[in-house]
Amino acid sequence: MECVSNKHVFVFILCLVFLTPFVYSQLNCNFYDRTCPSLTRIVRSNILSAIANDSRIAASLLRLHFHDCFVNGCDGSVLLDDTDTLKGEKNALPNKNSLRGFDVIDKIKSDIESACPSTVSCADILTLAARDAIYLSKGPFWAVPLGRRDGTTANESEANNLPSPFEPLENITAKFVSKGLEKKDVAVLSGAHTFGFAQCFLFKSRLFDFGGSGKPDPSLDSSLLQNLQKICPNQADSNTNLAPLDPVTTNTFDNTYYKNVLSNTGLLQSDQALLGDNITSSLVNNYSKWPILFFRDFAVSVEKMGRIGVLTGQQGQIRTNCRAVN
Repeated sequence: MECVSNKHVFVFILCLVFLTPFVYSQLNCNFYDRTCPSLTRIVRSNILSAIANDSRIAASLLRLHFHDCFVNGCDGSVLLDDTDTLKGEKNALPNKNSLRGFDVIDKIKSDIESACPSTVSCADILTLAARDAIYLSKGPFWAVPLGRRDGTTANESEANNLPSPFEPLENITAKFVSKGLEKKDVAVLSGAHTFGFAQCFLFKSRLFDFGGSGKPDPSLDSSLLQNLQKICPNQADSNTNLAPLDPVTTNTFDNTYYKNVLSNTGLLQSDQALLGDNITSSLVNNYSKWPILFFRDFAVSVEKMGRIGVLTGQQGQIRTNCRAVN
């Protein structure tokens, strides 16, 4: 059962505590207990294999979930391929050549279709995959309320307006608020940068021409600056080179990200921007000291994110192929 904790669970959040009355009646932890009892086992075994083959994939799956929920809601629209009649989200600027993990979701979906045909939505699979990717990277566990259905449309223009590391904190916060989240969630979910990598173009301006000054970002730690300039030399062909978001514990989900921000070694401009606001700065300080607090709050925030704009009941459909509308 999805809602049952075990002795290895570090943080356990009851799935129903945070649900609004409407969503409470539509989503629940035990949604597939009778119709697909092998669901969580299939998802977790696939995520274990994926991480064993590619240490970067855990962070990529969480990012895929985030990019899905912030566009059209958590409806699996980010998984859709372009067709003659549908323009998907994969070619939007924040997604093109950077979103990964589609093959992992495809494999999970194939295994689930064999066990439970036309039963489990791609949106629910992606949500569970993100949770397990974090948990298996030594992060928190939380119970996932299930019962989402898949969308039949996509929105490339909205995908082009996803929160960006180049934006000021006020803009990013406004985008979060528009989705029913709040400033605290910005600080909490930024903690996902505790693992994974970023392409050089996302932060290269901090290394050579910060704010058009012709000089590096003065807030960036000098030792980190030198290392990043080697990874990302000031030439166009380095734009897709990769640097770890957290060079200390790159593949582990922990609270090191917040320690990095306090020591001016946050990779993205939006990371360091958290120190410029009283609320987010206080949260950074607290999470850097108390990993249990960060794990608890992250589980709450990402579960809340997973309820943005969900389709339930007879809305949408259960796709048999996550890349295409039935």
